[in-house]
Amino acid sequence: MTPTENFISHLIELRGRLLRAVVGLLIVFVALFPFADKLYHLLAAPLLSKLPQGAQMIATAVTTPFFVPMKVTMLAAFLLALPWILYQCWAFVAPGLYAHEKKLLLPLMVASLILFFIGMAFAYFAVFPVVFGFIVGSAPQGVAVMTDIAEYLDFVIGMFLAFGFAFEVPVAVVLMALMGWVTLAQLKEARAYVIVGAFVVGAIFTPPDIVSQFMLAIPLWVLYESGLLVVRWLPKKTATSAAI
Repeated sequence: MTPTENFISHLIELRGRLLRAVVGLLIVFVALFPFADKLYHLLAAPLLSKLPQGAQMIATAVTTPFFVPMKVTMLAAFLLALPWILYQCWAFVAPGLYAHEKKLLLPLMVASLILFFIGMAFAYFAVFPVVFGFIVGSAPQGVAVMTDIAEYLDFVIGMFLAFGFAFEVPVAVVLMALMGWVTLAQLKEARAYVIVGAFVVGAIFTPPDIVSQFMLAIPLWVLYESGLLVVRWLPKKTATSAAI
């Protein structure tokens, strides 16, 4: 097979994998479409539970009541279809990897997916009640807290991404060690900087209350330490072979 034919075959394979991923996403979206309002209510539950009796959220744009639940449904569909989408990515790149590369990358991919979902769950069940309780409780007397549903969705997505990527710290640490970019000794020496950086990140990506900042900074620190534990257990030859 000539290089041109080989390139075309790869393009055809890529198109097929992308098509399967999109079709899977659309199937999940269509299945969730009838439950769009319930999905948004589920997403808004942490804030609604903290609002005063009789208070509610509002929609300030004409199309917001329709498009926001659709966006939530698409987000839920993407998350549910993400394992299938990642499988299509893996099926495309796996044939070009060596056996030891597959052995290392597949567990990291699975771990990163699980940790991302755990980070989102931590934000929803642990952080949101504290954050929204602080926001509603800090409102001046006589001020009614009436959050726009579109702004709420943007805020929640930002928090989901912040905590989802924050929980990827162990994967990043292990990957850097496997690639030979850092050693365990260097990771230990960087511990103090990581702790300071974790609190800086917590201050940037969370509301101004000290509790929510700690709820992001402490997990970042703990996850970094867990990454160090995994690196400590890795055989030295594994990191060398991965770098090669």
